[in-house]
Amino acid sequence: MPSVVDDVFTTVLTRNPNEPEFQQAVHEVLVSIAPVLEAHPEFVDGGIVERLVEPERQILFRVPWVDDAGRLQVNRGFRVQFSSVLGPYKGGLRFHPSVNLSIIKFLGFEQIFKNALTGQGIGGAKGGSDFDPHGRSDAEIMRFCQSFMNELYRHLGEHTDVPAGDIGVGAREIGYLFGQYRKITNRHESGMFTGKGVQWGGAEVRTEATGYGAVFFAEEMLAVRGESLEGKRVSVSGSGNVAIYAISKAWQLGALPVTASDSSGYVVDDKGIDVDLLRQVKEIDRARISEYAARRPSARFIEGARPWDVPVDIAIPSATQNDVDLDDARALIGNGVSAVAEGANMPSTPEAVAAFQEAGVLFGPGKAANAGGVATSALEMSQNAARQRWSFDDSEAKLRAIMKNVHDSAFDAAARYGHAGDYVVGANSAGFERVAHAMLAQGVI
Repeated sequence: MPSVVDDVFTTVLTRNPNEPEFQQAVHEVLVSIAPVLEAHPEFVDGGIVERLVEPERQILFRVPWVDDAGRLQVNRGFRVQFSSVLGPYKGGLRFHPSVNLSIIKFLGFEQIFKNALTGQGIGGAKGGSDFDPHGRSDAEIMRFCQSFMNELYRHLGEHTDVPAGDIGVGAREIGYLFGQYRKITNRHESGMFTGKGVQWGGAEVRTEATGYGAVFFAEEMLAVRGESLEGKRVSVSGSGNVAIYAISKAWQLGALPVTASDSSGYVVDDKGIDVDLLRQVKEIDRARISEYAARRPSARFIEGARPWDVPVDIAIPSATQNDVDLDDARALIGNGVSAVAEGANMPSTPEAVAAFQEAGVLFGPGKAANAGGVATSALEMSQNAARQRWSFDDSEAKLRAIMKNVHDSAFDAAARYGHAGDYVVGANSAGFERVAHAMLAQGVI
């Protein structure tokens, strides 16, 4: 069904010019689901793809706020509500200067399939702002979050749209955002925001879930080949929640995580990354990654580079989109990498993905490998709805079971559509099938 794919992508290019990240995400999915469209002509007749590439709603708004010096600042706010066919919109908020409409649309589009893969009954959305929280005081961040929510609140609700955190939006920001929503609406809807503090409605393991889930997915891929993480050297990029907890879980499962990074460069620690020190440097001191090496004799800092030239068995890119390019992939392959599990959203370029697959490297795409975060968010919503609290061990067991189901769904779909072992085709196909059947059932809306 290449003509349908080509026609839809041409329309996407025409309607969404100067949006390379969104175009890249759509192209990857369209190419992957061609076998599904051939097997299900009813999806073509129902115009499923044509509808799916167009968001149900795009919200762009002004966010004025006052900094500590009394100066007026203005940022842009975004929320792209892509698909609610499986449940309320679900997806994080990202505060970072790189945020623009293309990035939010790419993230929201990816979220549709990721959320469908979890089987948790949640739709796809994403949002955020080009606000940079780095170097800002708590008071400035609070004022920004309150102004941001003054507009966005009208589009949210536990049965409508349930945001969570992402880059630049952690427990502090979620607290300010939820507090303002509660103030404006006069409603304590615990389930309308996930990633909350455990003391006031949050779920155990939610903070750890994306990083843990990526490692669980890598473990499942290796198990297909009769291998485990025991004794494997692991390279992780990033130093936020996803990276920190991917490193932590890799340690727990017997691996040796040796790298972490930020925008200034990366550290390599042949004795293994000290999770407590990394958390102190990045979450408490909010310092650059070089400070880790300054405090850790076994570590060294490499400025202005990414960690993909370090010899490892497993790579978990957990920073941001397009973090691994073709040269990085070749370096990893040359050094003997056997599996890549994406902790971030679309961190590998299409050329890098192709290189991994051609070399026989197990490759877990972000919409499958990092689905643990949103899966645990859905579990948080369930707990809020029932006014319950689950233990850490119980929540982690549920997360692990979900990640196994995500892996198995992608693995089985890849084989079913003639691409055995291709987790990109498998994840896109399995997620698309679930969404497409629901869209047909609910009519032309």
